Amino acid sequence: MDWLLAPIDPARAHDVGVAVSWHARSMVLAWGVLAPLAVLIARFFKILPGQDWPRELDSQLWWRSHWIGQVAVAAISVAGLVLVLPSERGAMTLHNWLGFGLLALMLVQVLLGAFRGSKGGPSDPARDGTPRGHHYDMTPWRLAFEALHKTLGYGALALAVVVILTGLWKANAPVWMWGALAVWWALLVVAFITLQRRGMAIDTYQAIWGDGAEHPGNQMPAPGWGVRRPGDTRRESADNVRNDRGDGVRSH
Repeated sequence: MDWLLAPIDPARAHDVGVAVSWHARSMVLAWGVLAPLAVLIARFFKILPGQDWPRELDSQLWWRSHWIGQVAVAAISVAGLVLVLPSERGAMTLHNWLGFGLLALMLVQVLLGAFRGSKGGPSDPARDGTPRGHHYDMTPWRLAFEALHKTLGYGALALAVVVILTGLWKANAPVWMWGALAVWWALLVVAFITLQRRGMAIDTYQAIWGDGAEHPGNQMPAPGWGVRRPGDTRRESADNVRNDRGDGVRSH
């Protein structure tokens, strides 16, 4: 117990004020817990277990969880920054520079979300009554948004790990804090790998609008690494069944 409570560097004291301690708690909650959870839910729960897809479309759980989670991350990050701004003036360290870089990435993500374009589709038609929309039509703007949003999002998570670790070192945090974060992050990695192997990373487009050929986005490949299009799998299975039946007929 004494070892767990001792600072990671025995040569230095773990002596931080109230503002710094609450700054650390805020940022770990925002970037170590909420941000990765919001990403996991958005990637792997677009079609829920037990959902009768494609009869049941456009589950909003992933979207609400991702949106609310990231808004909470932004709000907590601003509060955490305000806590230490008065005491950190003129004391810029690697942790500070990386932290400001992370907040800059967060701001870019907020702006991207605000200007991602219209949704469109049968449930959200344009003013002229047509299903036109940046997302439904998968316009170049939407394609660019998705590529940039995902790349910056995963990049922000990676940078957040470095920022948190440098913050722990700067504060000479106790051993138990390092261990708790290591276990938590390991669980997140295991969950990511498990859900990915189960094929739960589903194309957003088909999760929302189904796999009908009348939807323009279904004429394009799935965007993003490791993303599965269940409609394509269904069509391939149906084609294989038809081919097998044809071979059977020809063999007779």
